[in-house]
Amino acid sequence: MTRSASHRASIMAPETALSEIKPKIEFRHVHKHHGALHVIQGVSTTVRAGEVVVICGPSGSGKSTLIRLINGLETISEGEVLVDGIAVSLLRGRALQALRSRIGFVFQQFNLYAHLTAEENVSLAPRRIGGLTKAAARQCALALLERVGLSDKTDAFPHQLSGGQQQRVAIARALALDPDIVLFDEPTSALDPEMIGEVLIVMREVARSGITMVVVTHEMGFARQLADRVLFLDEGEILEEASPERFFLAPSHPRARRFLSQIHSPLHLAEVE
Repeated sequence: MTRSASHRASIMAPETALSEIKPKIEFRHVHKHHGALHVIQGVSTTVRAGEVVVICGPSGSGKSTLIRLINGLETISEGEVLVDGIAVSLLRGRALQALRSRIGFVFQQFNLYAHLTAEENVSLAPRRIGGLTKAAARQCALALLERVGLSDKTDAFPHQLSGGQQQRVAIARALALDPDIVLFDEPTSALDPEMIGEVLIVMREVARSGITMVVVTHEMGFARQLADRVLFLDEGEILEEASPERFFLAPSHPRARRFLSQIHSPLHLAEVE
């Protein structure tokens, strides 16, 4: 049984038991406006501890904005996002920094520091935020780089790495503070096709480790194999929320059916098996 299947079985508990589990992340009637543009329109959903939730939908549907609300990179216009029962909008200064230290974030464009080596990029947060000594932070970074298959690239600078390698360093960096949650914002969209598989393999390992993951992606192979739930977002609304089996075999909303008919990711389904 795969991690996804076994974990999905565990969260499909009797309703009485499930109702007693507090959400790790909760969206309550969330709206987000950018000027006159209504980007997120009344989203309400939850993510439970250890779940892998994939958010998919057409470009411009508000997916990236939605996950950036979780760690306060975007501000909420109406409604509330809670992490472990705490309203993100109420946090400021050190409290907000403390929340962000528990939430790893993997960006589309890697966002590595060009003047730092792979090891230095990964060890920076454990030193500055985690309070580790330089030696301890280095050991942490080396272990994480080995975990993502880059133990031979510790002293390489970003310009010396391929796009896939840079994104794997970014994943190692996101894990450096031992987060409760990792958010992925289109982590393969900036990669050449041949590099996508190597990143998805690392994401598979993270998913199977039990960390709560929210993943914005067009990689339907990843969603089908490793997600516990799929959210389909279009024009700022969740139009479908289902298990991967139901979403891919029998999506109920016509926009979801149209989206799936236009998406193809054969490589990546094979890569994550």
